Amino acid sequence: TWNALSTGTCTRTLRKHADYVTCLATTEKNNAVVASGGLRGEVFIWDIEVALASAAKCNDTMDEDHSNGTNASGNSSLLKTAKSSNNIPMNTTQIEGYIPIVAKGHKESVYALAMNEGGTLLVSGGTEKVVRVWDARSGSKTLKLKGHTDNIRALLLDSTGRFCLSGSSDSMIRLWDLGQQRCIHTYAVHTDSVWALASTSTFSHVYSGGRDFSVYVTDLQTRESALLCTEENPVLQLALHDDNIWVASTDSSVHRWNAEGRNPQKIFEGDNSLLTGNLSFSRAKVSSEESTLDPVYKQPTLTIPGIPAIVKLEVLNNRRHVLTKDTSGLVKLWEITKGAVVEDYGKVSMEKKIKELFEKEDLPVWFTVDIRLGCLSIHLDSPQCFVVEMSFADLNIADKPKDDKVNMAQETLKGLFANWLRKRKQRRGSAASTNGELLPGKDIGIRSNTTPIMDGSSENNETDAVIYPPFQFSNIFPPSLVTEGNHGGQWKKKITNLDGTEDEKDFPGWFLDCILNNLLPSAENTNTNENTNTNTNAK
Repeated sequence: TWNALSTGTCTRTLRKHADYVTCLATTEKNNAVVASGGLRGEVFIWDIEVALASAAKCNDTMDEDHSNGTNASGNSSLLKTAKSSNNIPMNTTQIEGYIPIVAKGHKESVYALAMNEGGTLLVSGGTEKVVRVWDARSGSKTLKLKGHTDNIRALLLDSTGRFCLSGSSDSMIRLWDLGQQRCIHTYAVHTDSVWALASTSTFSHVYSGGRDFSVYVTDLQTRESALLCTEENPVLQLALHDDNIWVASTDSSVHRWNAEGRNPQKIFEGDNSLLTGNLSFSRAKVSSEESTLDPVYKQPTLTIPGIPAIVKLEVLNNRRHVLTKDTSGLVKLWEITKGAVVEDYGKVSMEKKIKELFEKEDLPVWFTVDIRLGCLSIHLDSPQCFVVEMSFADLNIADKPKDDKVNMAQETLKGLFANWLRKRKQRRGSAASTNGELLPGKDIGIRSNTTPIMDGSSENNETDAVIYPPFQFSNIFPPSLVTEGNHGGQWKKKITNLDGTEDEKDFPGWFLDCILNNLLPSAENTNTNENTNTNTNAK
């Protein structure tokens, strides 16, 4: 859960799903009750207030046991408070005494949820092509509605829980009467998948968007529809607010359009509407009129600009630079060892730029990269990440022996964790000074200009506090780290939020050997493919 009125503070984390969470549902009157659906057919119903009470009781018990010199027994927590959105522990464990309600019945992935105003009724849909209705108080299934022929992607319930709207990848919108347990109207508005729905407070009109880039408004009683606006990308979400509707698409920007939300009937006063009856006649009418039907509004009233997503990449042969192209057409050159753009070429041909930057020298691959999140994600896996060394001369590092070499992965890790190393040393020094003793473990020493030890046989295996320019990451635009510790739990932080208090168990062992003890895998091991299931992503 997040504090919506802050700069993005994560207040607590609920953890129960075994796979991606795809949808959430709650109500304005009872927003302490939240339902979540996921890819493995899982649907959970959470009571946030009860969970917090259980967490507080559990913490009080732990504090009491700690004061008595004992350890509290039981399961670890499912709900954990985080300091910020950039400090999100992903290995939160279960809180003793609280278990969410489980709505069992889905055999396949769930993509849509909706709840009535009182939070007593829940509907769900997904790849099974059916709408399931649940008692949100117990998780028991009350009925199942069939009619769609493809994945159900959007659901709405009216305030009473009597009527339900569903949007599907079969391009149809259906209105269900839950009392009669049947579909009472079908609206053939879109020519492709329907991904988003929003309704007026009286449930008299529905706004819909989807894969065809269009946003329609439909009178549920007369079945008359109007093309409200068109986006440049498929529509993912809609949010109606007063007379406006917010539209989120596959583009990173969010647009606000005039929607006449208080009086949507005004939209139908022009000639830009059509009748969306059932089945083939309406579908043929929509298809034939689509080319001539003009949207009611041509431009949004407000745009919240997003950052263009990276859609194409090329790793150069020097294994330091990555060429990218984003949705705005800009081609940029990144230096991955410092997480920064070193050249912005503007809107040029990426293929031509690749040829211009071609180098005959082809170094081994020591990292992998993906752009699934619209940004660069660099993955380091041991031992293969340690296969490349470069000389000071090749890195343009002055005042060092030109022929001496550094390990690219090791120096990159030192740059990423420079803040952690510095604060860790400060805290350990402060603790040792307070207690009058020297704490065990290695701290950062003075840089040695010798080649990194590959077999760990060094008398002085302390690492170096100096970070060379090619490995210095920005504190203004810091990358985020995602890593996995020895216990298997993942966590994420920005490099500037590392404060030295992190438990060493939260880091993989090979990383600690590298960063604290200057120990790298032996040369013969770097040619094997050990799968450590450890990724460190710089985004």
